[in-house]
Amino acid sequence: MNVAHSLTRFPRFAGACILLGAFLTSTLLAFLLRFDLSIPHGYWKRVAFASAVYAGVKLAAFTYMGLHRMWWRYVSTYDLLRLLYANLAGSVCGGILIWFAGPGGFPRSVLILDFILCFGLTAIARMLTKIAVDLLNARQSKQGKVKALVYGAGDGGVMLAREFRKNPAMSYHVVGFVDDDPTKRNASIDGLRVLGQGADLAHLVERFDVETVFIAIPSASGSQMTQILNLCSEAKVTYKTMPAMGDFIEGNGLLSQIRPVSVEDLLGRKPVRLEIEPIRAKITGQVVLVTGAAGSIGSELCRQIARFSPSVLVGYDAAETPLFFLEQEMKTQFPGVSFQPRIGSIQNRRRLEAVFADCRPAMVFHAAAYKHVPMMECNPFEAIENNVFGTFTLAQTCADFRVRDFVMISSDKAVCPTNIMGATKRLAELVVRSMRADGTKFVSVRFGNVLGSNGSVIPIFKAQIAAGGPVTVTDPEMKRYFMTIPEASQLVLQASTLGSGGEIFVLDMGEPVRIADLARNLILLSGLRPGQDIEIKYTGIRPGEKLFEELHLTNEETLPTVHEKIAVFAGRRHDTEEIGALINKLEEACLGGELGRLILLIKSFVPDYNPSTELLTLVLEGSPVEHPVSGGNAQRLRGSLDA
Repeated sequence: MNVAHSLTRFPRFAGACILLGAFLTSTLLAFLLRFDLSIPHGYWKRVAFASAVYAGVKLAAFTYMGLHRMWWRYVSTYDLLRLLYANLAGSVCGGILIWFAGPGGFPRSVLILDFILCFGLTAIARMLTKIAVDLLNARQSKQGKVKALVYGAGDGGVMLAREFRKNPAMSYHVVGFVDDDPTKRNASIDGLRVLGQGADLAHLVERFDVETVFIAIPSASGSQMTQILNLCSEAKVTYKTMPAMGDFIEGNGLLSQIRPVSVEDLLGRKPVRLEIEPIRAKITGQVVLVTGAAGSIGSELCRQIARFSPSVLVGYDAAETPLFFLEQEMKTQFPGVSFQPRIGSIQNRRRLEAVFADCRPAMVFHAAAYKHVPMMECNPFEAIENNVFGTFTLAQTCADFRVRDFVMISSDKAVCPTNIMGATKRLAELVVRSMRADGTKFVSVRFGNVLGSNGSVIPIFKAQIAAGGPVTVTDPEMKRYFMTIPEASQLVLQASTLGSGGEIFVLDMGEPVRIADLARNLILLSGLRPGQDIEIKYTGIRPGEKLFEELHLTNEETLPTVHEKIAVFAGRRHDTEEIGALINKLEEACLGGELGRLILLIKSFVPDYNPSTELLTLVLEGSPVEHPVSGGNAQRLRGSLDA
């Protein structure tokens, strides 16, 4: 055990001896000051009596207030107040005893002097202990440790610097702060100087031989984090960040939660505020079914739902292997939740009915969909069959089995779609919006891209960076809305508690992000330089893509809800008969492989749909497009439509 650590834990006997010495010394000094440092011979009996009384009473007062157990290293304003109260209580009680029980002629000024001196001595004793420990730790902290700067001289930065100073086992020595507030320049905060602003970072790194920067601005926006990231990259230092204060309070310690900067930090999105009780009332003790459970959104929905203790959580998906891995995860992470994996397609009415009859779900979250834009442009019939017919079949099954809540996951690509995938999601919204059934509430939730989802740009960019580049971006002006998978899933749960049926909810996606900037930031996060270590290559817009996405149509009226991050659209609802007739016509077009007719039918219900040039070329050239509705599928589909 090092010396600094030894000083932090005095044995109780040693602490009591120090306090007793302070009590006796303060009484003696009080008499000396009263008599100008020369106590008359006849007063020494009074000195001895007062010293004994004060020592006993004050020791009892300090023991009663627990000050004999206080760690000597830590001194705060609260601790000084406790010392003040204990000294005041000891001086008053001791003075009363001395005044009434002691020898006569006791100087009253001694009572006041003793209180002032005793408080000063006990406070100084603790302050000297803290100073000694800090000096020893500071000397040890510089030996063989990595020099670091803390970016941010606010509460978070000061707390982080203190953590490093108090923990000699840490391998970092903080040399100072960096802060963009010009009024803090050269200020001394908790013994460390604010050495400069972010623009000075490269110079400070070179001057102080700094190797790591700790970013301590939990409230930083995405643009601020990106700017800091660029400065750290130019200074050629490693960098890490600390969590938000709320996360720290819920965690196991600040230092253990310091982590590398992630792409989520660069979005600058604030944590989601959930109204927990309505969600809990919906889910706890209920059977909940999630379609597409093995996908990115579906699996995160399962994790979030499991937190609210459903009686049974059913994961429904056609992908066997991912569903197997999800089952293993749920068993490990949520052993108290009964998770039932069920293999099946949302297009298969018989399978759905069998699962629903067995499980009897009260809530269904519909996340199953084909979502990859260029691939669906090449497979339009499959997109229609899965995203439209599958949703229709699932919604009808929910109505037949009187499922209480049906929530469909939609996409911002459903707004003014330029691709078949977006058009099918818009049709799926219309299907859900048209459903009317006693006891079943049908709603849709629309949002943009989620970071890290299967097939999204983040995993693709990371793989390209790991391979040495180039990172491929379709267009320098391409923009998309992004949010994290947990945030999207949590807001979907929140939206399930709102509305009365037929609503389309839209999540607050913040500001759109340029894909080129996202690629550049990922390269920086990998410790490399865009354009030098890793090339960014522009490949051109792919079939069905557009430069930016919208979240609502021009004729959709946006209304607020009780949650600040969820809005609702009000507008016309199609009759169930209208949608049923459309489904039948779409089925006929799919069965006949009539791509031109399929597009015209979509446009009749989604007039803002603008088919891609590639898809129109296939129609005009009469090129064969393989359609997936085989005899067996058609028979099952017909059964769904006739039901």
